Amino acid sequence: MNILVLHQNFPGQFRHAAAHLAKAGHDVLGVGAKTAPGLSGVRLIRYDIKNPPKAAHRYLGTITNAAVRGEAVGKLLLELKKQGWTPDAVLAHPGWGEALYVKDVFPGARLVSLFEFYYHASGADVGFEPGDGADFDLAARLTSRNMLHLMNLERCDAGIAPTAWQKSLHPAAYLDKIHVAHEGVDTAVMTPADDARLKLADGRELAPGDPVVSYVARNLEPYRGFHVFMRALPEIQRRNPRAIAIIAGGDGVSYGRRPANAKNWREKLLAEMGGQLDLSRVVFTGRIPYAAYRALLRVSAVHVYLTYPFVLSWSMLEAMSCGCLVAASATPPVLEVLRHNENGLTFDFFDTGALAARVTDALTRPGDYASLREQARRTIVEGYGIERGVAAYAALLGASQPVAPMAQAPVKGV
Repeated sequence: MNILVLHQNFPGQFRHAAAHLAKAGHDVLGVGAKTAPGLSGVRLIRYDIKNPPKAAHRYLGTITNAAVRGEAVGKLLLELKKQGWTPDAVLAHPGWGEALYVKDVFPGARLVSLFEFYYHASGADVGFEPGDGADFDLAARLTSRNMLHLMNLERCDAGIAPTAWQKSLHPAAYLDKIHVAHEGVDTAVMTPADDARLKLADGRELAPGDPVVSYVARNLEPYRGFHVFMRALPEIQRRNPRAIAIIAGGDGVSYGRRPANAKNWREKLLAEMGGQLDLSRVVFTGRIPYAAYRALLRVSAVHVYLTYPFVLSWSMLEAMSCGCLVAASATPPVLEVLRHNENGLTFDFFDTGALAARVTDALTRPGDYASLREQARRTIVEGYGIERGVAAYAALLGASQPVAPMAQAPVKGV
């Protein structure tokens, strides 16, 4: 089969699926923006956006940008068609608009799109933080943003959602179209390791058994509960005089907004905590290489994960795969995977006292939670491994059966 994979940051979430399909002998071609990193063994064509027009109305920025990207990709696909390359199936992340006009160029191709989130003015992420509800302007912008998702839902042949809760956010009329399939965690790489070591910038070296409290997010921000973790940290330190908190993540904003009166959320929360923290026992690593991230999970005595009712992070699943004892917020995407006292610990998102208590239990009675660590890894191996994920993706694309390796048709840069 000829399989086209569209993702502005290719391969993005499709890393495992694209690699598997190419290895199985399918002719896989990636399309991404000019900054897309690419994937070894898979050809990639990049598109460029020059001087995108401004939206006619402030509510329509998402639609305008999507149309610009959709047009760029559509014209690229027309060039592919002229060269004689036609996909049998297309796997797309439609959230930026790349998939909008695929069917106008290749009407016979099966289009499978990933649907991560459908916006709501209440009942999910917006309004979850006390006193932070949606006014009319925000509600209208979210409604307008959903225009793109509705267009993508209408045009695709099948959809994928990583979790059942994420699927449930979408309109009832389209739920039959959406299949639940997580992309998959590499459980052969993300494993426990008694000989793991994490070397800090100051020369300290941490190993399994050390009182390490880990926290990881792409960026340190409220959507991933950074503010709650920081507000619980003074009590965690008071109860656990030897505990060391290792906090990995950048100072940008992936979701939500920047803080008022501070450069970033890290500086804001450090200022808020004032002299309450023993900073010799708090390490901010910034963003770290994958090997260091894995080492951090492997040496962690307790891994703290929080999230608004929003897209579930890979980091929680990878922590569980590494056999971490995960203490996580009892929010819907978490509770679909992690069950209190079965394969992890949960607490109310805003309850800093409960968070401190969970961490203290983990640090003072580690032996009592050995079975939870084992069950955490078993949960991921049995339900969220790569093999399961790529099999579901392949089936939806109609590429379930491996094929003999084929010569790749020449595709010129377009």
